[in-house]
Amino acid sequence: MIYAKVGDAAMVYTGDYNMTPDRHLGAAQIDRMKLDLLITESTYAKTVRDSKHAREREFLKAVHKCVSGGGKVLIPTFALGRAQELCILLDDYWERMNLKIPIYFSAGLTIQANMYYKMLIGWTSQKIKNSYTVHNPFDFKHVCHFERSFINNPGPCVLFATPGMISGGFSLEVFKKWAPSEKNLVTLPGYCVAGTIGHKLMSGKPTTIDIDKDTRIDVRCQIHQLSFSPHTDSKGIMDLTEYLSPNHVILVHGEKPQMAFLKERIESELGMQCYYPANNETVSIPTTQNLRINATEKFITGCSSTPQTGNNAQKQNLGFGGCTEARGILLMEKSKTPKILCEDELLHLLGMEKHLVHFEPLPCSRMKEAESTDEPLLSSRIEEVKQSDGSAVQQASLADLGCERNE
Repeated sequence: MIYAKVGDAAMVYTGDYNMTPDRHLGAAQIDRMKLDLLITESTYAKTVRDSKHAREREFLKAVHKCVSGGGKVLIPTFALGRAQELCILLDDYWERMNLKIPIYFSAGLTIQANMYYKMLIGWTSQKIKNSYTVHNPFDFKHVCHFERSFINNPGPCVLFATPGMISGGFSLEVFKKWAPSEKNLVTLPGYCVAGTIGHKLMSGKPTTIDIDKDTRIDVRCQIHQLSFSPHTDSKGIMDLTEYLSPNHVILVHGEKPQMAFLKERIESELGMQCYYPANNETVSIPTTQNLRINATEKFITGCSSTPQTGNNAQKQNLGFGGCTEARGILLMEKSKTPKILCEDELLHLLGMEKHLVHFEPLPCSRMKEAESTDEPLLSSRIEEVKQSDGSAVQQASLADLGCERNE
């Protein structure tokens, strides 16, 4: 999975993933994080797979039955992932059952993939790591390299061939040779795109398949379909989406009717906005942008050193040093990060001095008198305040209030 963050907007793109552990790889894992967007694959948007152990038993039973009857088993698979898992499964089963029937895998990427699995054993499941102290599970005892000349050999065998959808390549070449025999078996362990031969076989048992306008194949072999796909099912998609709890979800890599069904589930059950855009379609996702503000050292020091009295002195975790509020001036300049500073710092920055303005309280009796005598009295009092200093203002205020001042 890929995590990306631009500014304050964060997203995760899953790629192909599986929430159920395999024999060779563990389940997909990701840390919980705050996301604006989750882009998840939705290959099996409506499918909930049954128990993995039940699928493995069914697969082994079908393969064993075919080879016991003298037939050949073709397992179309991709070079990386399912090939290794099924090789481990069959190799263990062959060892337990003491079977001598050969298991082959085609050359090419599968050999290289097995080499990297051996080297990067730390990336595999915990079960593989534990057994690695005894032997490397990817050193198969019963699986060997397949030569092209073996295609027409008599007798039973099992062959892993690429590509997985029988869309061409070596798996198609073998399929042409083995499909006409009723003894043989084709096991499709993964997802097949519409239009491929694999998809046609999964849609029902056809009697003939047209490879091209000049080639038609009689299909008399057995067809067995099992879901050993690396893609997670509908339950896995819902579990991951609920775990990450993004603000928005985009579904990709799926079929439109199934994606529409999953979209409704996500919106109704999880309350998240969900989209499944078509190719080349643009989706705009709103994000929350946080404003980052710096603070001067003097402002922070002043807040932390503010003396506390009364109930505020007992508050240890509020603001700076227990302050319930911190007052400052927000300065925003073009092309600069906004910052909070003290009043003195702003005055120094502007080249100005601090000015104090004194206001004299006017008692109610004088206010009524001012109202009755109209403006002359009020004007004279204003002039008196202008000409007096601070002490005169204070004395006048005390006199107006009918108070005596003790010297």
